[in-house]
Amino acid sequence: MFQKPKGTRDFLPEEMKKRKTIEKKLRKVFDSYNFSEINTPTFESFELLSKKTGDEIRTQLFVFRDHGDREMGLRPELTSSVARFYINEFKNTPKPVKLYYFTNCFRYENPQAGRYREFWQMGSELIGSKKPIADAEVVNMAIEGLKEINMDFEIHIGHLGVLKGVFEKYNLSDDEGNEIRRLIDKEDMDGLKSALSRLESEKNIEISKKVFEVLDLKGGREVISKLKEKLTEFESSVEALENLDSILEFVPHDYVINFGIARGLDYYTGMVFEVYGKKEGAKQVCGGGRYDNLIELFEGEPSPAVGFAYGFDRIMLNIDDFEVENESIFVVPVKSSEMLLKECLKIAKTLRDSGKSVEVDLMGRKLNKALNYANTKNIKKVLIVGENDIRDGKVSLKNMETGEQSLIELKDILNI
Repeated sequence: MFQKPKGTRDFLPEEMKKRKTIEKKLRKVFDSYNFSEINTPTFESFELLSKKTGDEIRTQLFVFRDHGDREMGLRPELTSSVARFYINEFKNTPKPVKLYYFTNCFRYENPQAGRYREFWQMGSELIGSKKPIADAEVVNMAIEGLKEINMDFEIHIGHLGVLKGVFEKYNLSDDEGNEIRRLIDKEDMDGLKSALSRLESEKNIEISKKVFEVLDLKGGREVISKLKEKLTEFESSVEALENLDSILEFVPHDYVINFGIARGLDYYTGMVFEVYGKKEGAKQVCGGGRYDNLIELFEGEPSPAVGFAYGFDRIMLNIDDFEVENESIFVVPVKSSEMLLKECLKIAKTLRDSGKSVEVDLMGRKLNKALNYANTKNIKKVLIVGENDIRDGKVSLKNMETGEQSLIELKDILNI
């Protein structure tokens, strides 16, 4: 017997209904901010996918050669594809360009709770504005989407410029700074202490205390003024704190300021944020921030950009289970008859044309078995079509929850 590939899933109809319900609510929020939906190819050139991370990402991707011997890869996320798409199609469009997507992505990694080899992302990119209000719009949209689906969460917001200013003051190279950021992102405190200690020895500096002052200070907006007092000699860090303060002026939601958010991808340049669900396992459900150098990295004109992505599968793990009401209608003839089946199809078409979901009995079941089938499908309303009733312009409506059955006029069936 064939099995599904490792790290992938089959979704049953009931689960798909739940996923579609949540997706629809999130789309409603994105649409309310006038973001426009796009989609990109499932696979891209490996050169594009590795542009911002280097060849070492190869082991984390599904990479293949096509029949023209071109090296391709299944997309691990959408930001690279959106950057290419923007350069190809939107560079002359009035700014800002506000785009969103909902699609599947692929990573070759060991499956675990909330991590799959095929997974779904929903995200947004706002390109063309470097104003604090643009950062705030993206943060607000991420928060309001999760509120729309009643998810219990906490958002942490930071700014990479704060630690970057410290690194610059102590003359750390980009590679050294990125190494520190990655250790912070992995929450590897032992590795971080070791790396800082090594740098102190090699460069004859004392950086550890200042880094941990930044990392240890968490809380509300008051954290910004406290940290400014501790970083008065770090001009770039103070500028980053002032930029974050300007952004938060437009964010009327609860949040935690946390400068330990480093984001694993090196292309982030300013404000960053992560959202954590309150349920055990697969806690991080969203991440994003500002990346003003990304379009330029992909050989486009320099363009400021900010965005985020939801891990849709992790969202589904973090929301309370719920039932999706089955609003479909089952239409069945009272007995086997070609004439009655034709009447069933007429009724079904009328209902479908009005936007209702309708199923007609296709198995030629006897009435009792047809009703049992409706019960197993959790269908609440059944229309029973009989010869005499049709002649009188009527049909029977059976409520499968209460068991009540009544005759209704055919002209009133759109009201059921």
